[in-house]
Amino acid sequence: MAEVERDTEDELRARVAELETALESRVVIEQAKGMIAARHHVDLQTAFHALRLAARSNHLLLRELALRVITEPGTPAEIAQLL
Repeated sequence: MAEVERDTEDELRARVAELETALESRVVIEQAKGMIAARHHVDLQTAFHALRLAARSNHLLLRELALRVITEPGTPAEIAQLL
């Protein structure tokens, strides 16, 4: 019984860690969308489309490209060329 409870607890901890990572990624992506929209005077939907397309076209993870948007002084070229 204790082993089953331990497995369940481990599974719950793993799930919590996954959800925390997903939430952190979502925050980074939302910040990047806002920065792209402000820098390029576009709406949030257009900003997200450019971010997603740039990531896919360049074989990059969406979160990694979004992180570049918020940490670099300018918009990455992969995104800027789409706007």
